[in-house]
Amino acid sequence: MKVIIIGGGIGGLSAGIYAQHHGFQSVILEKHHTPGGQCTGWDRRGYHIDGCIHWLTGTREGSAFHKLWMEVGALDGVEIIHPESFLCFEDQGEQLSIFRDLDALQASWTELSLGDAENIREFCDDVRLLQSFSFPVEKPRDLMSLPEKVRTLLSMKDAGAILKKYGRMNLSEFARRFSHPAIREGLGGMAPDTFNAAMIFFAIAAFTTGEASIPKGGSRALALRMAERYTSLGGVLETSCEVQELVIQGKRVHSVVCADGRTFEADHVIAACDAHFVYHQLLKGRYRDRAFEKRFANPVDYPLASEILVALGYAGTMDSVGEKLPWSLNFPVDPISINGRAINRLTMKHFSHEPGFAPEGHSLLIYDLNQFHEDFDRWHDLSRDPEAYKQEKARIGQAVLSATEQRFPAMKGKLSVLDVVTPKTYQRYCNAYRGAFMAFFPTVKGKMMEHSGRIPGLENMVLAGQWVQPPGGLPTALLSGRAAIMRLCRKTGQSWRL
Repeated sequence: MKVIIIGGGIGGLSAGIYAQHHGFQSVILEKHHTPGGQCTGWDRRGYHIDGCIHWLTGTREGSAFHKLWMEVGALDGVEIIHPESFLCFEDQGEQLSIFRDLDALQASWTELSLGDAENIREFCDDVRLLQSFSFPVEKPRDLMSLPEKVRTLLSMKDAGAILKKYGRMNLSEFARRFSHPAIREGLGGMAPDTFNAAMIFFAIAAFTTGEASIPKGGSRALALRMAERYTSLGGVLETSCEVQELVIQGKRVHSVVCADGRTFEADHVIAACDAHFVYHQLLKGRYRDRAFEKRFANPVDYPLASEILVALGYAGTMDSVGEKLPWSLNFPVDPISINGRAINRLTMKHFSHEPGFAPEGHSLLIYDLNQFHEDFDRWHDLSRDPEAYKQEKARIGQAVLSATEQRFPAMKGKLSVLDVVTPKTYQRYCNAYRGAFMAFFPTVKGKMMEHSGRIPGLENMVLAGQWVQPPGGLPTALLSGRAAIMRLCRKTGQSWRL
């Protein structure tokens, strides 16, 4: 039985690996020349720029997610790097770190602001409540029996308590509970103002248990390990092979047509790619999905996040800066104007833990600047004038470089701009709708969507990838590819063997 998988990102690679495990003949069709989708990295002037993983959920040996990453070859034999802090904030000369050691976090924050001691204690206690929480990964809800659904519901009791307590509060509201400016600015700056405050508790809980750390080698290496696992199982990976058309006969997709003219016939099709691209371009708007369209039409309650990535090369090691620096540092800067909005803080990540990412004696620095709906529209308009687009990228890169030199005088004259990536870049290379690197951001008014991937009116095509379970991310992509094959096994009467 032939399975065509559209998209060679983490969702598509996951689907392909599990398809091969269960005896299907699968082919992955990937637009780019390298598999991985947005889980990628690229080389510039002797540096390797990591474009995805800030931390990966599933890095704690023995956890449910870790088992799945091992099944698909992503973490097999890979060293895991555990930074001391998740993020460090600077404000008015003081530093506030989200330490991996939660007791150290509580003690250091309380020492910084004794007046916030009770709120700090409550914050840490609620994080501790989630440290034993494990997201259910065994099977998707639509394939569960009633007893399995009940067990899953009971296992999420602690998560439910946090969602009930903080789920109707945005991040700015939560941050205002604290009187100290470093704590208030730090927590409030972790995500956009409208971000659902409950989500940061899950992220910090995962970090403080070792479940969210960094796989050595970065994003591209992880994706290539999965691709190697897939092809070793007999799967066929076609890169530089962009799907442009689906040939639909009745209620079935008969074949898939690519930009280079090749046609692939299939018994089943898994679209492990951008949902908007699937519904509006491949399906030409004929199989609309109400849940998705509601969200696409409401960017206020269902924002799509993109970013500007600025990569700098530093002709020196981080030891030469004159201070011990955390892996990720958020610091105030003189305002940088981007699309009419002032950027007052920057978050710098340095990659000293990856010496192979820079020439010897040099260091890679990466900044991610959040971009949203109006930003994409401006980048889209600007891209119509290639020279103006190029100049704006150069201006932003230079502004970030200058802000870095101002914060770190020892770096002055030793920095260079390696690359500037915009939301249009993500759209161009990955067909990412509005440049989104994840699905819909969780907000207070937005309702979380759990999608089965089924497309009413088509019997042999389903969705996979991070879009089926916002807010998305690599773990969701992994689960969705696995779930797509699990559903296919159920449909074809095959037993699930993993």
